[in-house]
Amino acid sequence: MLGDGFLHRYFLNNGGKRLHKWFHYFDIYERHSNASETERQRFLEIGVSGGGSLQMWKAYFGHGARVIGIDIDPICTAHDEVGIEIFTASQDDPALINQIIDRYDAFYIIIDDGSHIMRHVMKSFELLYDKVDPHGVYLVEDLHTAYWDEYEGGLKRAGTFMEFVKDKLDEINAAHARGAIPVSTFTRSTACIAVYDSVVVFEKRPQGTRQTSITTGMGYAEQE
Repeated sequence: MLGDGFLHRYFLNNGGKRLHKWFHYFDIYERHSNASETERQRFLEIGVSGGGSLQMWKAYFGHGARVIGIDIDPICTAHDEVGIEIFTASQDDPALINQIIDRYDAFYIIIDDGSHIMRHVMKSFELLYDKVDPHGVYLVEDLHTAYWDEYEGGLKRAGTFMEFVKDKLDEINAAHARGAIPVSTFTRSTACIAVYDSVVVFEKRPQGTRQTSITTGMGYAEQE
C-alpha cells in the first residue's frame, strides 16, 4: 500500500538526486499525509538543495500532483521538471509568496526545510499558514536549530519557533481560556499541533463549537 513505509524505502533505495533527511522523519511524514488523498493536490517545500526531496514527494503523491520548491540559490532551478516547479528567492519574501499563491492558490501540504533561521521560519509561517488547504498540513522540520545560537535559537529564547509553538498550544485551547485568550482564526482553523523531536506539525480542519454531554448506564444515579 502506498504510504506504508513508502518514503523510508524510497530514501534507502534512492538512486537519484541528493536526498538528506533524518530517519525518524519518515514516520512523521506518513502519519500526517495520505498519498491516496493528495493526488492532484499541491505540495510546497521550502528548501530544495540537491533536489532529491522534491523527486521523492513527486513519486509519493503520484501523477497529477504539483510539487513546488522554494530556494534562495538560483542553481536550484535546474531541478525543474514535469510536475516540479522551483521558485528562487528568500523564504521570507512576501513578493515571492504572493507570486506563488497567485499561481497555485493553496497547498495541501507545506514543509519548511529552508534556512532554519528563526526569523525566516517565523515569517514563512506568517505568510503561508493561511494558504494551507482547510484540511491540510503545515510541517516545520529541523527545529533542533531553535536551540542553536547560530540560527537565532536558544533554550527558552524569545523569538524562536519553539517558543512560538508553546504560545500556539494556548491559542488552540482559547475556547476554554475564559476570555484570557481570544478565539482566533488559528483557533478556528487548527485541529492539532503535534510536537516531535525536531519537528512540529499543524493539522488544519475547521473547528465547531465545543460541546459536552454525560452518558451513563440505566439504573445508575446521576452524579455531579
